[in-house]
Amino acid sequence: MILGKTHVKCYLIKHLTFFPGSRLRQEDYAPRIVEHPSDLIVSKGEPATLNCKAEGRPTPTVEWYKDGERVETDRDNPRSHRMLLPSGSLFFLRIVHGRRSKPDEGSYVCVARNYLGEAVSHNASLEVAILRDDFRQNPVDVMVAAGEPAVMECQPPRGHPEPTISWKKDGVTIDDRDERITIRGGKLMITNTRKTDAGKYVCVGTNMMGERESEIAELTVLERPSFLRKPSSQSVLVDQSVEFRCEAQGDPVPTIRWRKEDGDLPKGRHEIWEDHMLKLKRLTSGDAGTYTCQAENMMGKTEASATLTVHVPPVFVVRPRNQVVGMGRTLTFQCEATGSPQPAIFWQKEGSQNLLFSSQPPPPSSRFSVSQTGDLTITAVERSDGGYYSCQALNIAGSVITKALLEVTDVISDRPPPVVRQGPTNQTVAVDGTVVLGCQATGTPTPTILWRKDGVLVSTHDSRLKQLDTGALQIRYLGDTGMYTCTASTPSGEASWKAYLEVQEFGTPVQPGRPTDPNLIPSAPFKPEVMDVSRTSVSLSWKPNLNAGATPTSYVIEAFSHAAGSSWQTLADHVKTESFVLKGLKPSGVYLFLVRAANAYGLSDPSPISDAVKTQDVPPTSQGVDHGQIQRELGDVVIHLHNPTILSSSSVRVQWTVEQQSQYVQGYKVMYRPSPEGAQQWVEWAMFEVRTLGENSAVVTQLKKGVTYEFKVRPFFNEFQGTDSDIKVARTLEEAPSAAPRGVTVTGSGDNGTAILVSWQPPPEEEQNGVVQEYKIWCLGNESRYHINRTVDGSTHSVLIPGLLAGVTYRVEVAASTGAGPGVKSEATSFHIPQQISDVVRQPAFIAGIGAACWIILMVFSIWLYRHRKKRNGLSSSYAGIRKGQPSQLELHFSLAPGLLNIGEPATQPWLADTWPNSCSNHNDCPINCCTGSNGNSDSNLATYSRPGECVSECGSQDVTIEDRRFKFFKVVMFFGFLFSYDTDLQCPLPPSRMYLQPDELEEEEDEVELERGPTPPVRGAASSPAAVSYSHQSTATLTPSPQEEMQPMLQDNPDLHERRYASCSSLTMLFFLNHLQFHAFDVCRPPLGDSW
Repeated sequence: MILGKTHVKCYLIKHLTFFPGSRLRQEDYAPRIVEHPSDLIVSKGEPATLNCKAEGRPTPTVEWYKDGERVETDRDNPRSHRMLLPSGSLFFLRIVHGRRSKPDEGSYVCVARNYLGEAVSHNASLEVAILRDDFRQNPVDVMVAAGEPAVMECQPPRGHPEPTISWKKDGVTIDDRDERITIRGGKLMITNTRKTDAGKYVCVGTNMMGERESEIAELTVLERPSFLRKPSSQSVLVDQSVEFRCEAQGDPVPTIRWRKEDGDLPKGRHEIWEDHMLKLKRLTSGDAGTYTCQAENMMGKTEASATLTVHVPPVFVVRPRNQVVGMGRTLTFQCEATGSPQPAIFWQKEGSQNLLFSSQPPPPSSRFSVSQTGDLTITAVERSDGGYYSCQALNIAGSVITKALLEVTDVISDRPPPVVRQGPTNQTVAVDGTVVLGCQATGTPTPTILWRKDGVLVSTHDSRLKQLDTGALQIRYLGDTGMYTCTASTPSGEASWKAYLEVQEFGTPVQPGRPTDPNLIPSAPFKPEVMDVSRTSVSLSWKPNLNAGATPTSYVIEAFSHAAGSSWQTLADHVKTESFVLKGLKPSGVYLFLVRAANAYGLSDPSPISDAVKTQDVPPTSQGVDHGQIQRELGDVVIHLHNPTILSSSSVRVQWTVEQQSQYVQGYKVMYRPSPEGAQQWVEWAMFEVRTLGENSAVVTQLKKGVTYEFKVRPFFNEFQGTDSDIKVARTLEEAPSAAPRGVTVTGSGDNGTAILVSWQPPPEEEQNGVVQEYKIWCLGNESRYHINRTVDGSTHSVLIPGLLAGVTYRVEVAASTGAGPGVKSEATSFHIPQQISDVVRQPAFIAGIGAACWIILMVFSIWLYRHRKKRNGLSSSYAGIRKGQPSQLELHFSLAPGLLNIGEPATQPWLADTWPNSCSNHNDCPINCCTGSNGNSDSNLATYSRPGECVSECGSQDVTIEDRRFKFFKVVMFFGFLFSYDTDLQCPLPPSRMYLQPDELEEEEDEVELERGPTPPVRGAASSPAAVSYSHQSTATLTPSPQEEMQPMLQDNPDLHERRYASCSSLTMLFFLNHLQFHAFDVCRPPLGDSW
């Protein structure tokens, strides 16, 4: 019909247009679009309008097309949700959009037509806004220290249009106008965090569909420890007490600990109070040092140090001894003292007002000088120099004084001090025993020998002690362990030898002393010879005496010089060679040397003394120079250090300008160290020297990368040093870390098993090459679409990565990043996300498999049910047919069919369709053969009885004996609606013992039939033999034939019942049809009571 109308319309237009004599109206014109539709994005279920306005004469009609197909509006279908407005606009009452059906989404055009033509608008797309529920990435909890940056990251749910991101803190939208807050690409970045920034943050994704809020992430802002009160440096006298106070704050509250640099806190003499004050009691000189208070919490630690100075009164370490010196010689009085601070030592001769200080330069013509260590040296001794000289040590804690006598003689030859040929040896002896400590010395004049125990002169009034004529010390009734010293003295000096004596208790094994056989000890070497001499060293060689004694294994070298003291000093031992270079000698000193040979059994006698040798003089620049003047001029030198120039990540150029030059500037020491603010512990200054005077710059190399250093410059002249320049700071350039983060571990996390926790430790500090600002984490899946990247700040050492896909193996890599960029990545750590059962059941393949399995089960069950019901129907419906066979044998064919009624018995006794066999081939003298085709017609070997009554009346009055016969019968098998039959030769069984249910059993049988819905076997033991057979409706019970042995007792037990049922069998027979099917009843011939079957 529509096509017909279209043809009519076209026909009319054609004739209107081209009919002879007609013409167009001048005011008509073709349509044109004056308002084109615009693209729309609309929420699902919301109304929308696509505007379209057209002009033309006559007024054009407007139609809409979507994706090339005409749009159905309310003008076509009143039930449509699309309305075509009079203006031509398309109005949607609501936008319909589903997961499978999207009828309203697409590209639209409007078409305006009249008889002059048509106009098509621009395309306009209509898209449906979407906003899913699940965030692609939820923000995670962040913990930072106050002042550090905090970064939270989220990815909103998928949506169209792409949702915008905003953040809420404690339910209030964050205003990003705060210069500390930046929201960019899903990241919320807060620089210089404050305690007020702590709270619960939510990421909000918004588009026209609405908004979605992420899971809550908590920002915790903690505080690094900071000191409210730092310990201060103190100076205290020995044996007094001192207190250091330290207070710190932080979140969480920091733990405060005390430690002593380069040592432990004094055991038993320190206390730490509840307010963290450290108290030290009964101070000793060893307690002096730096004490550090360390405040630490989980966000970091900070330290403050204070120096404890313990003032100790001076104590003499070396006292001057009395000396006898010939005129014109040079002598030295040794005097050394310790204390805190280091005491100043000065000398004074009795009767003189002149004081000689170590720091005071002597007059140019003076013969007296005091070294830095406090030794007094007198050159060109005169007779007037004799007398007492006092040495005094002084500091702020006190002073001590000692003195020595100088005697001047006319002898002017230089004599060396005595030499100990054989000294005492270390021994272990039993208590109350006797021991002799030997000591033999040579010298001119003969030396005097004295003994000391533990520094105390041995008293000769002790009866246990006796000094022999040889100088040896005999000790009886030993009781003390100690160090014994033999000292041989002459006016020219002294020599000493020490041995340790250990006394053991009774019962303790005593080590035997070394054998005293002289043949086991090496002989003295020959006289040593000087090979080379420098300002501070002498090269010495010698030859061993192999003609006598044992072979030496090593050598000991001793030396004597008036400039170094008045006794022999051991300069080297365990020397394996026969030549040696002695270093550390004093310039312009006259030295004598001797050598001893040694082996496991002891030392030999000394070799002859070498010739005197004088070391070279000091450089001319330092001869006769006033040390005080050098120190003053160096102190006046001013050095201005320029800002260092950064050359690379490991080198810096240092430049300086020198004002008020001095002739005593020998060079400059460039000193540098990491800034204490950035270093975790105090670092000593490193330095190197620049000895080129015209060079005012130096390049410091081998610096750590990305570290802030302090630099300063100091002038020097020999051992004298000037004032340091001001300190300048410079930071070396950073580089990307040269090592990967350590200990990267990946563990599963989350209830659904789709999140992993990645943890790591920073790279080694020496390979960080700067400050680690952030860590980059790459979580790489099997394909690029599964890749996930994360970035956390440098103080974070773990990150939780959620939203991973089950069944995917991920490789995790971590790299530290400095200002120069990311460094070396860690080795990839693989982690497999296990498949969850909830994910498996959502797979299309699993759903399809379950559906197919259910369909197969349903089909199998349907086939089984069909077969079961068909079998029940076959058992409950029967028909009987007789097929002709041999003259002496007939075959009974049974078929099941419903609908046969029992006419001869009451309705309460239904016929139980039991296909028991009946052999009716021989009825003795019965004239009528009930089983032949002559009594009816035959169809396919099935007999139909036309005279059943006659058969019964003829046979019923005679005694019938049924002989046992073999017969064939069909077993019916039903499968999918087909009937198959097969023959089986079986011995003809006896008829069933019971063919009717008793009235009182009928109800029970019906109940069982209803419950079981299947055939029920009859109750054995009751005799029944119906005379006639009738068929009921569909039977649900089948009586199984009973053997003859079971039948006979039943018949004998109840003869009356049997006679009654036999009569009914003889009177009833019937032929009827049910449901358009023909069924045949046949007589069941029953023998008289008492006859056998």
